[in-house]
Amino acid sequence: MGEERKAGEQAAEAAARAAEQARELQDAAAALLSRTWAEEEALRRRAAALREDLARLRKAAANAQTEKVHEDLDRASCLISDGDIATILPNKAHGTFLKLLLGPVNLRARKEVQLKVKEEYNSYRDRTAIVFLGFPMILLFLRSWLWNGCFPALPVQLYQAWLLLLYTTLALRENILRVNGSDIRPWWVCHHYCAMLMALVSLTWGIKGQPDCARKQRGVELFLCWAVMQGFAMMLQNRYQRQRLYTRIALGKAKRMDVVWGETAGVEGQLLLLCPILFLLQVFEGYVGFLLLRTAHKGIIPEWQVVVCGILLIAMAIGNFANTVDTLMVKSRFKAKMKKSKSKRDLAACTSPTRSSLTNSAAGA
Repeated sequence: MGEERKAGEQAAEAAARAAEQARELQDAAAALLSRTWAEEEALRRRAAALREDLARLRKAAANAQTEKVHEDLDRASCLISDGDIATILPNKAHGTFLKLLLGPVNLRARKEVQLKVKEEYNSYRDRTAIVFLGFPMILLFLRSWLWNGCFPALPVQLYQAWLLLLYTTLALRENILRVNGSDIRPWWVCHHYCAMLMALVSLTWGIKGQPDCARKQRGVELFLCWAVMQGFAMMLQNRYQRQRLYTRIALGKAKRMDVVWGETAGVEGQLLLLCPILFLLQVFEGYVGFLLLRTAHKGIIPEWQVVVCGILLIAMAIGNFANTVDTLMVKSRFKAKMKKSKSKRDLAACTSPTRSSLTNSAAGA
């Protein structure tokens, strides 16, 4: 009994010491957070005042002919909007999509968290590109080898459900990346909204079987062929993007949060392969949309889902084509401007005049 009483007293003393240490840690943590909050608030006020001063200076220097003035203003604005100070500035407007899914929270993260989000986004695109390419290829192979030329409804609908998940997660991740300074064009996020709607509508599309299922499922076959081309383009684009990212960061011409949009020396051969594939994919996307509308018009598949999917495919094809051409033109003008700039390395390392991304063309196609 004496030993048990002694062990109990020792356990009580150890528990009391642990409780006292926990209270001390709590007080130290509270003091640290209070001190940190006060310092952040002071920095926040200084940054807000400087941002207002920069806006006034930019208006005053609108007609200035000295490139040095504009470069200094661009560099200062970049440090405020995309540097570490941006993480403690007041929350930016996120848009309806992020507010609907996450609520009105501040999504600006510390630099180390931002880079992890960007790396995970790249890894996710690499993984999903393989599925995007492999899934429809397997369906097309099984159609001729096992299913006697007729798709069962369940495998196709599983792929459509996966597409809905894919485009929803891509839109969510890209909105978060844009809040944290990544250079993703708004069109590609908008494209994913359209693709989400198309995937949702296609899930309600009844896939007809026998008799004459080959004619009734022509739209499904064309859509899966487009998905194979899309998956191939995504894999090529992801490889191109990684090489461009490493090269531009090494040259000091890009931030690690950037989505690479340029096409400078060293990978012109890849670009010559990537651009025709993108344009071919966009033309085929519009062609599939046209065929869906034609099948609905002729009464072969008269459901409203066919009409909606056809319209969305054509709209996305036109938007992708226009934005790809615009990106190439903007990039050409930007390269010409950078050649004339005396401090192009400092300016390019901070910011570029557009937030465009050729490589997102494939992800959004």
